[in-house]
This record gives sequence, C-alpha cells and structure tokens, in this order.
Amino acid sequence: MSTPVPSREARRARVAVSALFFTNGAIYANVIPRFPEIKEALALSDTLYGISIAAMPVGALLSGLAAGSLIRRMGSGRLAVTGTILLAAAMLGVGLAPLPVVFTLALFTVGLLDSVTDVAQNAHGLRVQKRYGRSIINGFHAIWSLGAVTGGFMSAGAIALGLPLGVHLAITGALFAATAIVALRMCLPGPDEESGEASVEEAVSVVGRAAPRVVLAMAGLAAISIAATIVEDVGSSWATLYMRDSLGAPAALAATGYIALIGFQFVGRLVGDALTDRFGQRLVAFAGGVLVAVGMGVALAFPTVPATLIGFAAAGFGVATLIPAAMHTADDLPGLRPGTGLTVVTWLMRLGFLISPLVIGAVSDATELRVSLLIVPIAGVVIVALSGVLGRRRS
Repeated sequence: MSTPVPSREARRARVAVSALFFTNGAIYANVIPRFPEIKEALALSDTLYGISIAAMPVGALLSGLAAGSLIRRMGSGRLAVTGTILLAAAMLGVGLAPLPVVFTLALFTVGLLDSVTDVAQNAHGLRVQKRYGRSIINGFHAIWSLGAVTGGFMSAGAIALGLPLGVHLAITGALFAATAIVALRMCLPGPDEESGEASVEEAVSVVGRAAPRVVLAMAGLAAISIAATIVEDVGSSWATLYMRDSLGAPAALAATGYIALIGFQFVGRLVGDALTDRFGQRLVAFAGGVLVAVGMGVALAFPTVPATLIGFAAAGFGVATLIPAAMHTADDLPGLRPGTGLTVVTWLMRLGFLISPLVIGAVSDATELRVSLLIVPIAGVVIVALSGVLGRRRS
C-alpha cells in the first residue's frame, strides 16, 4: 500500500513542531553547562544543589495535572508557544538568582512551565503524525536532542568567551522566544480532540479500572520512562560537575560530558524509527539498556575524561528511543481510549527527574560523586529487565 502524501498544511505544521522541540531542548541546555558556576556562586553543597534541581520535577508533576484542560482551552500549538516564551524568561531567572532559595524557586517555575509545554508540543506532534499516516514522533524527539546539543555548544562558547551569564541567557531567550512566535503561524488550526490528550486525573481513573494486565504493562512502561529520564538528568544536572570537579576538566571541556550524552541521543533518535521498524521496540530497548549499563559502568570503573565521554555517549544512544517507544506503546494499550496511556506515562516519567538529584546529592555528600553516578548503570539494568513490556514490532 502506498504511503499517503501529507498536505501542505501538515508539512508546515511539522516544521512548526520541529522548531518548538528544538527551542525546548536549546533553552535549558544553554544553562546546564553553567550550573557549576551557579552552584559555586551560591555556595551549595551537593545535597542542597540536588534539592534545588529536584524542585523542577516537583513543579512539573504539579502542572502536569492541568496540561490536558489547558490544551482543550488554548489549543496545543498556542499553549506550546506560550509556554516556550515564559520558559525562556524563567530560565533567565535561574541564571540571575542571587540566593539559593531564589534559585530553587526559579527551577520550580521552570518545571511548572516545561511540563505543560512538553505535553502540548507532544500532543501537537501526534496531531501532525496522524495527518502523515506514519511514525514521525522519533524525529521530533531527535530535533529536541539537536536543540539540546546546539544549546550545549552555545553555552560552552559563551563560557570560553567569558560572556556574563545574564547577558548570555537574555540573548538566547529572546532568540528562542522569537522562533516560537514564528512557529505559531504554521501550527495546525482547530481544536485538539483528535490528539486524544486527557487530563491526568481522567487518565489515572481510567487506568485504575482497566484489566490487571493493562495496569502492569502501564507500570512497566512508566518504569522504563523513569529509568530513561534518570539517565538524561544525570547528563544534564551532574555530568559537567563530575567532569570538572572529579576529573579535573577545564570548564569549557567539562561541558562536553552533557554534549556527548545528548549528541549521541540525537544520533540514536535519527536512526530510531528505522531500527525500531527493523528489529522492534523490545530488542532496541534491550540493546539500549545494555549500552547504558556497560558504557557507564566501564566509565565509572576507569574514571578518565575520554572513558567518561564514551560512557555518556553510550548512555545517550542507549536511551534515545525509550521515551517515544513507551509513549507509543502506552497510547495503544487495549481497553484505554487514545491519549490515556500517553498522559499517564508522560506525567509519571518526570519522577525520574525527581529521584535522580535527591539520590545523587545525598549519596555524593556521603561518599563521592562517582559512587552516586552508579544510578546510571542501575537504570540500564532496569531497562533490560523491563524491555519485554514493549512490542516486538512497530505497528
């Protein structure tokens, strides 16, 4: 059967969603390599730094409850653009925070905005995917990773040039906000009923009444997503610190730990649809979990800058397709209306961003940062163990 040709409106909307995913990755990535200087300026211990970082997923979990109703009220495209603009402003607040409590509150605000923006852009992406009649969701997530890589390099360049943090984030925030405004003109018009997005309360209620087999599958998919977000959070929140403080890398080089993880995640997402169509979600996830466990396990056993960069790269490639695969599988679970499984998994996966900084901060202060990063190979083992909940082949 021939592949349907998407309309001009659908192609324009795909460009718009790609732009929104790109800006979402780039906005946060511009501040990540500068976390060590913020931590040093505010005199934060690893535990206090971890608590501050954990404020972001707390905000995300709270605002995730309102994402469905906001989408129905504003539309997914308009909500994603509005969230992007406010997110850029909030990130400037993170960089300029004069006190630890302000830093924590700014990250809490970032979490509130990012969760809603993330759900909205994924909902709009799924609308576009339905217009295409084939899978394009991994491509959107690849664009997010490309945005994050770009943001990481922009930040490393700003550090090398000695650009003040406030000036750096003001410039990038204005640039990405303008990009989002332009993207809004190309988003799909009309209401979002076809995206199937449900509120978290509705989705949890429906899942609670589902068959035990469906509930167990949902739990496994959520656990895989949480494990993947733990790996991502280590790269974003701790890789630069580990490279600089534990391995003695200069500030600009220390930023490449995060860039290696997110860069190879981008590569993995570029080839993710083809690999999944050929080998199935289950085998791809199993192999990805092995890469995470072995790659970071070896890197932590032999703590050098080259080995660590290879380890972060392997971890990024390993988790590349996991969140899109879990979303796709959850949205197709039998007995649930479209959007229900997607909503629950999207919401619960943010627990990984909450668990990771609290555990790593506490363990690091009690031992050392290298020991606390063992959470990454452990996450890889969890992915391997639960990969069976994913499908053998993409439908």
